[in-house]
Amino acid sequence: MSEPGPVPSAMTIDDPSCAVAHGAAPAPTATRTLVAVFASPVARYLLRYGQDLGFRPILVEPQPARLADFPVEGVERLDAVPALSDSADLVVTDHHRPELGHLLRDALRTPARWIGLLGNPRHPGPHLAVLRALDVSEPEIARVHRPVGLNIGSRTPAEIAIATLAGLLADRNGRPGGFDF
Repeated sequence: MSEPGPVPSAMTIDDPSCAVAHGAAPAPTATRTLVAVFASPVARYLLRYGQDLGFRPILVEPQPARLADFPVEGVERLDAVPALSDSADLVVTDHHRPELGHLLRDALRTPARWIGLLGNPRHPGPHLAVLRALDVSEPEIARVHRPVGLNIGSRTPAEIAIATLAGLLADRNGRPGGFDF
């Protein structure tokens, strides 16, 4: 087997993203924020992997006792949705919690770039009735993405986090996701 030769001139590292991928340039510092609402197994992976992708990780958990078993380091922990900029992405990771409606309503009051709620698309979104009862307008309710992420058949918390982050990156970059180019 022969040794690989020099990289052909067509494969130069002039493209900034290519240079980063090859370690020839530092990754750009991100000004993005990723907010995971509720300390869940999916939130653990979402925030841990999000850090690797350059997101500033925030966990919103209104029940302090649930934070005891949240092992991700470097995550800002809050008990309410903070003021978010239009560069923030927020993912609600548990649709069974009683605080769901109030936290989603508070998120919708911010200019967050993207707001999503995990859940099976074959079942009605539990947030709809709750937000309507809180007098959230239909256009605001429509800002909530459900389901979230790319359809890769995710089953485990880690897979769900990867699909969610891939979907956020595709959306942020104006791409459809999947294998269509």
